[in-house]
Amino acid sequence: MMRAVIFDIDGTLLDSVDLHGRAWVEAFAHFGVETDQTEVRRQIGKGGDELMPVFLPRERLAREGGAIESYRSDLFKRKYLSEVRPFPAVRPLFERIRVGGLKIALASSGKRAEVERYQEILQIGDLVDVATSSDDADRSKPHPDIFEAAVKKFGGIDKDAMIVVGDTPYDAEAAGKAGLRTIGMLCGGFPEAELSAAGCVKIYRDPQDLLDGFDDSLLAST
Repeated sequence: MMRAVIFDIDGTLLDSVDLHGRAWVEAFAHFGVETDQTEVRRQIGKGGDELMPVFLPRERLAREGGAIESYRSDLFKRKYLSEVRPFPAVRPLFERIRVGGLKIALASSGKRAEVERYQEILQIGDLVDVATSSDDADRSKPHPDIFEAAVKKFGGIDKDAMIVVGDTPYDAEAAGKAGLRTIGMLCGGFPEAELSAAGCVKIYRDPQDLLDGFDDSLLAST
């Protein structure tokens, strides 16, 4: 019987992936690092600790990584956060999940303050039982730390009774390493084939699609 659902946020509940990509490109450029928007976007879903090594040599990462990530964070909040919008039907989906007796967790590679702000934008704070962020993990996705932190915070719920909902292969990889299954979402922009290859057991278009098919979904399994 399913007892808990763990949601990724960016690209799964919020239409924010392109905005994060643009913020990273601008931040890299500010430090003289030229990057491609498409390539950066494909890394969104990882935390900065896993994203930056794709574009920076080890020596420069050690020297300037903290400054670049701090600049990116401030830039996103200042320039892009106001443009972030929820995907359709997020709150109704969460309400349906709670009616079904399931607990809800949020597990994001973002900072704790970002996760708190996202709950406000999504208007779901009263429906969330557990929230984890990069502040709860030594390593971000695709490492399992963030999901393992959510499992620990739930306490006493078997992993077989939990499922992750995410939009990137990194979500599925991280969940798999934590011993959790993943439902994939296409609204973050990754192809269905990549989500399936990463281990997603079922794929939906977006939160509205999952809500529409809820009664036949794994979330309704008993």
